[in-house]
Amino acid sequence: MTAPVTSRGDARALVLWDIDRTLVYVGEVDRTAYREAFAEVVGRPAERLPAKGTGVTMPLAIRVLLEDNGVSGDEADALLPRMLEVVPVRFAAHTEDVRTVGSVLPGAMQALKAVAAEPGLVSTVLTGNLRANALVKLQVFGMERYVDATVGGFSSDDAHRPALVAIAQRRAGERYGSAFDVGNTVIVGDSLEDVRTGLEGGARVIAVASGTTSADRLVAAGADVVLPDLTDAARLLQEIRELTTGAGPR
Repeated sequence: MTAPVTSRGDARALVLWDIDRTLVYVGEVDRTAYREAFAEVVGRPAERLPAKGTGVTMPLAIRVLLEDNGVSGDEADALLPRMLEVVPVRFAAHTEDVRTVGSVLPGAMQALKAVAAEPGLVSTVLTGNLRANALVKLQVFGMERYVDATVGGFSSDDAHRPALVAIAQRRAGERYGSAFDVGNTVIVGDSLEDVRTGLEGGARVIAVASGTTSADRLVAAGADVVLPDLTDAARLLQEIRELTTGAGPR
């Protein structure tokens, strides 16, 4: 990872990027890893797979995968930890598929570069991905150099997505010597889960209608700002500045 531009004590705001359908799209690779892990751990094929584009954390999606395929109760509790070990291994085995079938969403790379270069902004991720899966996606597309993943929030930290905001704020605060709260933390994401995460976890939300959720639904859910995509990096930076300058509680 390229060294962060922001120096200790100079951080003004924390920017938390969602990954899937905000920065990149990797097609069916996640679901392929789920399918293969289920067959390995449970010993039979999965007939139903988790819904796509919901923003639900991987541990919760895997729990639904088990339950929807006839594994519930104590058995699901016992198998979930093993599934959480196997899914990243299976996903990593498909790294080349991520590269060949995946894509960077319009404007995402330029937006990442712009935020990373902006003085006073700490750029990291807050994602429903397990940490290992998230790092594969970032590295495949060369995005890891524009975020400080050491201070991010991943579903391997907590399956409850809103809890990841405080985790990232604490990590970033310790690393950069600044205090982060709802007044200077912004989530950039595409799903209703991203909006809920900000509302419940303590962050402003810039929603991007690049996923499966319409701009109208993102507005109705309570996003502070809704953009059609990430192609206007200057506007994105302006919205971040406005949301984190003298901002009080919602």
